[in-house]
Amino acid sequence: MSVATLQRPRGAVEFIGASKRFGAATALEALDLRIAAGTYCCLLGPSGCGKTTTLRLLAGHETPSSGDILLDNQDITRAPPAQRGTAMMFQSYALFPHLSCLDNVAFSLRMKGMPKAERHGRAMEMLRLVEMAPYAERLPAQLSGGQQQRVALARALVTNPAALLLDEPLSALDPFLRGRVRAELKRFQRELGITFVHVTHSQDEAMALADLVVLMRAGRIEQMGTPFEVFDSPRTAFVARFIGGHNVFPLEGGSIAVRTDRTRILPLGQGYPATVRGVEYMGTGFAVTLADAAGEEFTVLRETEEGLAAGETVGLSWDARDMRPLAADA
Repeated sequence: MSVATLQRPRGAVEFIGASKRFGAATALEALDLRIAAGTYCCLLGPSGCGKTTTLRLLAGHETPSSGDILLDNQDITRAPPAQRGTAMMFQSYALFPHLSCLDNVAFSLRMKGMPKAERHGRAMEMLRLVEMAPYAERLPAQLSGGQQQRVALARALVTNPAALLLDEPLSALDPFLRGRVRAELKRFQRELGITFVHVTHSQDEAMALADLVVLMRAGRIEQMGTPFEVFDSPRTAFVARFIGGHNVFPLEGGSIAVRTDRTRILPLGQGYPATVRGVEYMGTGFAVTLADAAGEEFTVLRETEEGLAAGETVGLSWDARDMRPLAADA
């Protein structure tokens, strides 16, 4: 995918005290979130954390119980989806099976009353953009999963939105294709200069794509920042465990997080005592799984498995500069 010229960033998003309740259940609680124009934002978290509700509120498929939503400083809280300046790309792609790729992409323009020649011209521009022009007359069933995903992307972009909303867009792709499409999405977002808001369960996906990671838990933001900030400086044990790559040590003065690649194994009697549970070969090294007497699990990445056996008790250590003090989980 390529875009000839860089565009001025668009799509500044702001949630102001936005809440959503379904009967007695609260899906989102007083969300305050600002996403700068032209940002790739990933909403990350476990099932039920509120990330999909946030996306649906921004798309206009749900209305907040309280609070406001702005897009480029315009109040869109109660605007219908078609008048918001956003476009949604669904996890299932939701292509019409009886329409060609060209007519799928042109469908929203048809609903707006655009003449056939003009809407087909616009649709072909989008298909060329995502390298699907040779497949314009094919039906969705004649395409691979990756090709369907490209058509869905072209359909979402044909209305020239200020913000593109993506609901688990890579989950149906195989790992090889997922990596390729991920790189294309990021490049495409940068060249278009619009905001992408991307819901995902995948920590790796968020780390690779996002300018801004918003990690959610129980309808609230647990932590947000750049991928490096969230990964390297988790604020709570929940963040450290969910993002991965950290050990959480419950020490007397409070819990700390230490990256798995910064944790060392020492002989018994030195450091924090733990028992080896297993060793796995990871290609570039070995992952040693351990646990303390209370059952808390730890992982240590090292270059060799030499001298380690399941059931052996050892000590775990780290440098003071690699400690990250953690606030208590709410």
